[in-house]
Amino acid sequence: MATESRDYTEATETDRELTMSRAMVEAIAWEMRENEEVFYMGEDVADYGGIFSSTTGLLDEFGRDRVMDVPISETAYLGAAVGAAQAGMRPIAELMFVDFFGVAMDQIYNNMAKNTYMSGGSFSVPMVLTTAVGGTYNDAGQHSQTLYGTFAHLPGMKVVVPSTAYDAKGLMHSAIRDDDPVVYMFHKRLMGLGWMPSPPGPKTGVPKEDYTIPFGEADVKRPGDDVTVVTLGLHVHRAMEAAEQLDDDGIDAEVIDLRTLVPLDTETVLDSVRKTGKLLVVDEDYQSFGVTGEIVARAAEGALDDLSAVKRLAIPDVPIPYARSLEDEVNPGTDDIAAAVRELHE
Repeated sequence: MATESRDYTEATETDRELTMSRAMVEAIAWEMRENEEVFYMGEDVADYGGIFSSTTGLLDEFGRDRVMDVPISETAYLGAAVGAAQAGMRPIAELMFVDFFGVAMDQIYNNMAKNTYMSGGSFSVPMVLTTAVGGTYNDAGQHSQTLYGTFAHLPGMKVVVPSTAYDAKGLMHSAIRDDDPVVYMFHKRLMGLGWMPSPPGPKTGVPKEDYTIPFGEADVKRPGDDVTVVTLGLHVHRAMEAAEQLDDDGIDAEVIDLRTLVPLDTETVLDSVRKTGKLLVVDEDYQSFGVTGEIVARAAEGALDDLSAVKRLAIPDVPIPYARSLEDEVNPGTDDIAAAVRELHE
């Protein structure tokens, strides 16, 4: 890299606000200017700019040699990205919807995640797999999952889940510079799209200069003393809204944004649980064998004597429904979070 990046632990003062999609693109463009080995490939990422605006403007600046539309063959182009990374390049490959991972899981898990280990450390795989996650817009069971836990469960990949523009930029810089494969999972509802309005919160101040956010450092988005709420992605904002409601009832909720699942910042969770004694974990992934269970288990292993009450909120073990009323029913909302905290606080 031509310049050293600053490592920010919290957002700096700035009057400039960006949507999450613009913050991501800004980080990618900066890295592409500084390192000719960085390139982007995926379906509809060139002329269209990404269906969730993940690459808007990159084609105009960098051309088709470095911003590549690919055929609808996830196995082929993700395999090509793995090979390019092993040859010394730094590809960013976009899986349009995380739900499509199944058609390319051999390339993702048996090659991208394992090849450094299988080669005895002879080469690394410095690539970023970006992918859109989440529901809330009635796209049914094959286009609405998050699947955070699926990727976090399989060793060999770092897993990043930004919830704000500030975090999105810093985590993207870190992801592209990392020498290991990183799965960068952005929630569609947080990108700031005109046709899919974001909740209050993800559009934040973002410094113009480059900066990194270290993996494995959760962010306490709201300090509190009564109940710990651990979450990620879209539900950071729903938890923040719930915390404001609860404040009117005299309940002081602490909201922790995990930001990365691999590595996972267990200590920040434990420190909070030791203070509050009560834990709610909220996740848009499926409840069984997922993130909620992992966080609860780590809290029990590390702070059992301090833990007096626990609850989980997640997607029940059903395909995401198409009907809006049914999707809203299975996806934990602000009122669900507030109600769960009140139960814990009783």
